[in-house]
Amino acid sequence: MPKSVFRFLSRQPDTIELEGADHFLRLPRNSDFTQWQKLRAESRRFLEPWEPTWRRDELSESAFRTRVQRGRQEYNSGQAVPFLLFKRQNAVLLGGLTVGYIRRGAAQSCMIGYWMGERYSGQGHMFAALQIVIPYIFSGLELHRIEAACIPDNERSMRLLQKAGFQREGHLRGYLKINGQWRDHVMFSRLATDIDPLGKTTR
Repeated sequence: MPKSVFRFLSRQPDTIELEGADHFLRLPRNSDFTQWQKLRAESRRFLEPWEPTWRRDELSESAFRTRVQRGRQEYNSGQAVPFLLFKRQNAVLLGGLTVGYIRRGAAQSCMIGYWMGERYSGQGHMFAALQIVIPYIFSGLELHRIEAACIPDNERSMRLLQKAGFQREGHLRGYLKINGQWRDHVMFSRLATDIDPLGKTTR
């Protein structure tokens, strides 16, 4: 096992919760199923154009339990940190944000992806989540680079990333299969050495 990965795993807590003024993020639990299923079901048409094709059992409890278990395994192995995003006041589920494809060694980088329930979109919740997660990635995980890829049609997501200090890098042809079709993506990145647009310290 690479030394940097061993160092990360040896200091990693069994669970994690990140808090902001109005939001918190934590790993999924089986008890989240009811909220998760309801929010994903009512937001299906809103989410499907931007996500991989949903399976027939996508919203079943067994599929969710598998998702929770896989997320825990990926977290324990240092491969990913799959967060759910909640309002702090009443613990209502808003969406999710995954720190995935964590690469150690010379890369020290990750890829982030996120989703938001339709009823909560456009209200600043995901921007607030990024302000909580970015310092964790740079200081807690000690990574150097965060990547994010957006379908060119997803202007709202691209504006969000730029507002959060990400820089547009280039166009990736046929990068991911989204909703049954191979789609081009626009790549964005942010480095630990970049100046935070809000003037906050991220490392």
